[in-house]
Amino acid sequence: MEYSPILHNLYVVPSSHVRNKLFVICVMLSLWVYMIYCCVGYCSTVPNLAYANRREGDADADNNRGSSAGASRDLLNDLDSRGDEWEDIRGETKALDDNAMSGFFNETESKKLPQAIIIGVKKGGTRALLEFLRLHPDVRAVGAEPHFFDRNYDKGLEWYRDLMPKSSEGQLTMEKTPSYYVTREVPARIYCMSKDTKLIVVVRDPVTRAISDYTQTRSKKPDIPSFESLTFKNMSAGLIDTTWSAVQIGMYAKHLERWLQFFPAEQLLFVSGERLITDPAGEMARVQDFLGLRRVITEKYFHFNPAKGFPCLKRPEGNSKPHCLGKTKGRTHPNIDPEVVQRLRDFYKPFNRKFYKMTGYDFGWDSEE
Repeated sequence: MEYSPILHNLYVVPSSHVRNKLFVICVMLSLWVYMIYCCVGYCSTVPNLAYANRREGDADADNNRGSSAGASRDLLNDLDSRGDEWEDIRGETKALDDNAMSGFFNETESKKLPQAIIIGVKKGGTRALLEFLRLHPDVRAVGAEPHFFDRNYDKGLEWYRDLMPKSSEGQLTMEKTPSYYVTREVPARIYCMSKDTKLIVVVRDPVTRAISDYTQTRSKKPDIPSFESLTFKNMSAGLIDTTWSAVQIGMYAKHLERWLQFFPAEQLLFVSGERLITDPAGEMARVQDFLGLRRVITEKYFHFNPAKGFPCLKRPEGNSKPHCLGKTKGRTHPNIDPEVVQRLRDFYKPFNRKFYKMTGYDFGWDSEE
């Protein structure tokens, strides 16, 4: 057979140079596939606020109903229970801020232990405060109550950290669990996590709070004893039963003493639940200053509705209709003997005065008689 250059080229073994090129191309293709896979995986892990809000409505249902003294509706309770209605506003607000979107695909985002915690109190307006704060582009907060320091402490800090949403540099991570304030072991446990943790307590007239607490319990257990019989150890002697949690929670000064054993007073902020309704922008200014945040949540976010008697949230831009909270009526109060209410007010007076002195803030509850 004669020698043929064409046939020789067909059967020639590729040179080492060609093999090296093929190897490099294969490596580059593999890297591109891996990068695409990582991007898709990362997007799937970005916290879904709408889903978190749906979960928080279920997880916190037992903290989100009640009634207030002196009114047919519990306005703070309505605020506590309407977190889902603010999802659209929160999403739009964050979209307006460049900082919120700049970290969306930032690989430096990570889950951090909270630098600030709303530690109480139940039926004080903690849900309202949390939702107001979640409108802030520099705040990332878990919606459901973790109950780490009172119920799940044995699961460890890594378990707790994993519950937190991802945040980027400069964003503040927060959570809220109202039962922390009255649980004896919690101050020391938070201190062990970080002695620099900022603590917020939302407080409310203790008599109003107790009635709201009772109303919630009665809605689940209609056959429970009357408010009057639970309030007193001995009705005829007029001895208040301080072991009943609805009464005990309102003894704010007693609980504060434990916190001050671990944290300086300047590390705690006490927010008025009543003023969170009558002057939400003013209270939010105090909160944002305390947390070292820009004053983003201002009066432009609130619209007072005279018919409802409390503020509605509105979008800071545009002319859309404000979102009024509490579209359904709050729970109706039971008829409570006015003498029992007055005895409770008298019981709380010394605790209130001590609390005013300890916090340097007069909440004006004793004038409501």
